Amino acid sequence: MAKEQLQVLNALDVAKTQWYHFTAIIIAGMGFFTDAYDLFCISLVTKLLGRIYYHVEGAEKPGTLPPNVSAAVNGVAFCGTLAGQLFFGWLGDKMGRKKVYGMTLMLMVICSIASGLSFGHTPTTVMSTLCFFRFWLGFGIGGDYPLSATIMSEYANKKTRGAFIAAVFAMQGFGILAGGIFAIICSAAFNANFDAPTYKVNALASTVPQADYLWRIIVMVGAIPAALTYYWRMKMPETARYTALVAKNAKQAASDMSKVLQVEIEAEPQKAEPTANAFALFSKEFMHRHGLHLLGTTSTWFLLDIAFYSQNLFQKDIFSAIGWIPPAETMNAIEEVYRIARAQTLIALCSTVPGYWFTVAFIDRIGRFAIQLMGFFFMTVFMFALAIPYEHWTHKDNRIGFVVIYSLTFFFANFGPNATTFVVPAEIFPARFRSTCHGISAASGKLGAIVGAFGFLYLAQNKDKNKTDAGYPPGIGVKNSLLVLGVVNFLGILFTFLVPESNGRSLEEMSGENEEESETGTVELEQSSYNNRTVPVV
Repeated sequence: MAKEQLQVLNALDVAKTQWYHFTAIIIAGMGFFTDAYDLFCISLVTKLLGRIYYHVEGAEKPGTLPPNVSAAVNGVAFCGTLAGQLFFGWLGDKMGRKKVYGMTLMLMVICSIASGLSFGHTPTTVMSTLCFFRFWLGFGIGGDYPLSATIMSEYANKKTRGAFIAAVFAMQGFGILAGGIFAIICSAAFNANFDAPTYKVNALASTVPQADYLWRIIVMVGAIPAALTYYWRMKMPETARYTALVAKNAKQAASDMSKVLQVEIEAEPQKAEPTANAFALFSKEFMHRHGLHLLGTTSTWFLLDIAFYSQNLFQKDIFSAIGWIPPAETMNAIEEVYRIARAQTLIALCSTVPGYWFTVAFIDRIGRFAIQLMGFFFMTVFMFALAIPYEHWTHKDNRIGFVVIYSLTFFFANFGPNATTFVVPAEIFPARFRSTCHGISAASGKLGAIVGAFGFLYLAQNKDKNKTDAGYPPGIGVKNSLLVLGVVNFLGILFTFLVPESNGRSLEEMSGENEEESETGTVELEQSSYNNRTVPVV
């Protein structure tokens, strides 16, 4: 038995695309811009940190971060993000989306700035400070995932909801691009002003003292876009779906959305208060209705991020392995940052950014399921195409082919599961669990990112222990690591079949809230009839 939808929610579902939709995309999207900038800029400066703080006198190659330090610097923000996704996802359902939204942004701004500062000059104190603040930066970034997705899905109309949520996520592409471009500009400026010989010519002089400022500037600039959007986040009203369905204040929801939509919405009498019939998170009823959906969203995001982050964080290593970036000893420290930034920016410009916006263009036409399935399929194909003839790609004449196929895997990750795994959890769960379930799904993804980031560090090492990076045990090599990622992507295809299609359907229809509340209303009506029955006088 379906219940008639609240008028304010129906007004949102059928609203024409207007200016407030685009302002919401920018306000929510700037958080993701900062997220991507912060998470990916660290991969640009890890080699520089190795040269500055871990220089070994008389060594043939420049200093590199020890394995445990490298893993900590790369992975600590992910651990923070995972914790933040779970905590702020839960808090967003308890306190409301808007109240929590400002907290996450302030945390990001403060910790972005603080992660470029150091309490002390020794390698241990510098790395400890960096790791501490990057954990809390990740904690703030984690909160942005469930809140931005939920706010955008609850503000959007039925027809273009997928494109709007995907557009918020697509701001990540610009964040990655901005990180690369800013690093190119900074390193080029530093290189022009502070001339240094290559490591081969003079090991000590190849890292100028000013290089210590370069990585700090790159890391700290991530605070600027987040700070710029704080005021606008605070001005956004609470979403109508939270106010009406969770806080149970349909009158306030109608008033808020009248201002946003600039149309008159009649305030309706308050619908039934929640009763014992409304099931709890992880209850038997929840698992019956949404258990498989939650398994689908968590497993696909987990599998995607293993492949996505292991590729992304360590693409500089892959470029070095195939000779796209010259050997470290033939460059000075700042030139190395410039070369890595240039290679990553090229990949972002050619594949990452277009992939995101292809999803925005097609998600409401061909649906979430088709895009996710297609993305995982092509990622699997291209990963095996890189892995099986790996020796072929290492020859100098074939390097361009390697980079093209490598770029295509990124394109289909973003025109595929990287975007859809973010969109779908914001659409298919009831309003009172929406932020929590999105947070759980996203945290599962970050667990995959941790597996990818940490695992790939060790897996991709050469099988010959004499050819491994300093301090690392022998691994299975890049070829076998790429084969493992191909299998991971194939598993993603299988788990996609657990995820329902939400294209063109209202949030309440997808989550079953209309039916759920009508059942509650029926129970209350029967109870009321029972209480008002006429008892014969004896």
